[in-house]
Amino acid sequence: MALPLGASLGLAAPAWAARRENDAVLGEAGARHLLARTGFGGRPADLAAYAGLTRVAAVDRLLARPPTAPLHAPPADALEYVSPQRLKEMREEDRKAFQQERFRVGAEMRAWWLQEMIEADPSRALVERMTLFWHNHFVSSDQKVHAHSFMVRQNLLFRENALGNFGDLLHAVGKDPAMLVYLDGAQSRRESPNENFAREVMELFTLGRGHYQEGDIREAARAFTGWSIEPQTGEFRWRPFFHDTGVKTVLGRSGNFDGDQVLDILLAQPACAEFIAAKLWQDFVAPSGDDPAQARAIQRLAAVLRDSGYDLRATLRALLLSEAFWAPQNRGRLVKSPVDLVAGTVRTLDVTVPDALPLAFIVRNLGQDLFAPPNVRGWPGGEAWINSTSLLARKAFLERLLRGEDFVEPMRHFDGQQARYDDATPVMKRRTAQLREAFGQVGGRMDGDARFRLVAAWSAVRVDSSRLLDRFPDRRGLEAALLAVPPVNPLAAGGMNDAPTGLALIRALALDPAYQLL
Repeated sequence: MALPLGASLGLAAPAWAARRENDAVLGEAGARHLLARTGFGGRPADLAAYAGLTRVAAVDRLLARPPTAPLHAPPADALEYVSPQRLKEMREEDRKAFQQERFRVGAEMRAWWLQEMIEADPSRALVERMTLFWHNHFVSSDQKVHAHSFMVRQNLLFRENALGNFGDLLHAVGKDPAMLVYLDGAQSRRESPNENFAREVMELFTLGRGHYQEGDIREAARAFTGWSIEPQTGEFRWRPFFHDTGVKTVLGRSGNFDGDQVLDILLAQPACAEFIAAKLWQDFVAPSGDDPAQARAIQRLAAVLRDSGYDLRATLRALLLSEAFWAPQNRGRLVKSPVDLVAGTVRTLDVTVPDALPLAFIVRNLGQDLFAPPNVRGWPGGEAWINSTSLLARKAFLERLLRGEDFVEPMRHFDGQQARYDDATPVMKRRTAQLREAFGQVGGRMDGDARFRLVAAWSAVRVDSSRLLDRFPDRRGLEAALLAVPPVNPLAAGGMNDAPTGLALIRALALDPAYQLL
């Protein structure tokens, strides 16, 4: 569904102005803005490829149906399903070993997803961005689900439907095993319907508060009975004997509804498209507020979503070609999440990451544990990411990443995952002993080899300042590539000749408060 700029959000702009904006070349700053908001930053080569494109050409390239399959297969251990019966039959010592192994596999699972984000080209990065968006919208957590295979399968579901149809995704999520466990739907029976999914699907997934009554939740819960899981395989199973076949009344409509019919009723509500449009706006454009112009723009974006039959690609195209998305006053309005900060930094600085395991722990330590949002509402985002503790941790990450070559030289020959702790030099052992400082409270749950792997992998993550500076020899160009807004702290008090250069210049920009913004 092709929507022209301006008309996509009903903006009152003359045709000649719309054409002028369509034909505008992005430049370095525009390319940085687009790739930071739609992915996790752009590598220098990506910025070069997009800087010479017009807005329409750049957005269409991003949305040109990128592959939704991951670049790398998920960890095989994370896909292995362990039935409740098998776990129950384990001996105590085997159960303890299983829990220890579960921690290791969970770490591998998080590292896998972060590696996907880091290595993705811009189009795939948009898929990963939307996968993360849906993970924080249709929330499930590994801490309650206790099945890595369910969480990985849900991740693949989000990725497959990232730019597809919201209605299709909603129906699939309702029968997703991770969701059925997380919101207790698998245990719902006609004699005692569980209301958790019915409540959250209205409040958090489709309509938002104020658009339903408690009676609607009770009636919808009856319709969702019968959606369950086969315990031996972990697959969705329809159990007709558990389903309430009576007449239900949901949002003014009555009938012998099943769960899919109730979801269709929700999708037909005007509030549904408005709710999803508002969440997309907050994630891609600016925080929600009382601005009447913003409210009207969100209403018009909701109309695109509704009129396209919930086509997410058409809706995102309208959003990304809106004046609001490109408006200077909306640059730097969003706070980087831990994933944005970590994945975005290594991408923007063109850092090679052979093993994302230490970065996954850093993201977790900064407050965004992938596959484990804090509650059913997900991560609150925005200014909640920043406090005195997290800001210090963010600064510490950037300082370690930009530490310089002297720090890593003693570790360089231990860069492979095959190196063992027993073979490490005293320098490496001291670094391993300092693991908790960098990676949080994980050291006590990993053996010596695993802890050493973290340090060895972290030592391999290095910034090659020469590559970045060759691409951006001019300070202004480097600023445009790294910052959404001008730096808060002047780089030199005495003029351009006193400004830092080389790695010191990159460090100064990365440690400026403006670097925390999108």
